[in-house]
Amino acid sequence: MARHIVNIVVIWVILTVLGALVLTLNFFPATGAEFAKDFNGIFRLLAFMGLPVVTFVFAWVGYSFFAFRARSGEDEGPAFWGRNWVPIVWLAVTAALAITVMIYPGLTGLAKLQADPRGYGWGETGADLVVKVTGFRWSWSFEYPQQGITVNAVQGRELVLPVDATVRFEVNSTDVVHSFWIPAFRMKIDAIPGRTTYMVVRPVVTGSFDDDQAFRVQCAELCGLDHAKMWLPVRVVEREEFEAWVQQMKAQ
Repeated sequence: MARHIVNIVVIWVILTVLGALVLTLNFFPATGAEFAKDFNGIFRLLAFMGLPVVTFVFAWVGYSFFAFRARSGEDEGPAFWGRNWVPIVWLAVTAALAITVMIYPGLTGLAKLQADPRGYGWGETGADLVVKVTGFRWSWSFEYPQQGITVNAVQGRELVLPVDATVRFEVNSTDVVHSFWIPAFRMKIDAIPGRTTYMVVRPVVTGSFDDDQAFRVQCAELCGLDHAKMWLPVRVVEREEFEAWVQQMKAQ
């Protein structure tokens, strides 16, 4: 029995080390907004916390599958009896991990968003730019009320934003529930018929869909037949280029 436990522990350690090496790689898409780095760190933290649990399950089940399988001529494999303290320790460790995640980054992250004077995620403050977003099956429309222009899949065909500017999105839908999501910003908000929701972000790097496909508006709520096609490219540019683009759109 002791030999089996040692073997499982060795496999567990090897899998955990290999998994940790993989998690150190930079596999994130473009990080385009101010809070995106925070979300990257939270994801990596949760992955590291969950890694030993996942590898332990794989090591135990995988080893048991081969070591305790029925041999030729046997109806059943050898009996394997557990110990009473094992489920108690397992429950205690997983409960501690769950409580830790609820406190950090859960409650602390929520408090950080709520305390931010720019109203990230709540839209309760002024912004450098307001964009009214309308979702409909199966595309998007973007109205820039301060600039007096509207962009959609026919006119403009992309959401253009200035870098280092606080952007307030006012989001709604004309038919069913959609979800307004820009992967590069790591934030999304539901588009609900008859109700306006808000999302405030601050792009911190220039980029476009041609540079990284994370620069796109994507519906993240299953909404019907062409849900997967409900996306438009995003381009983040310098302020001067944004103003020139606005004038170009007005001239059309």
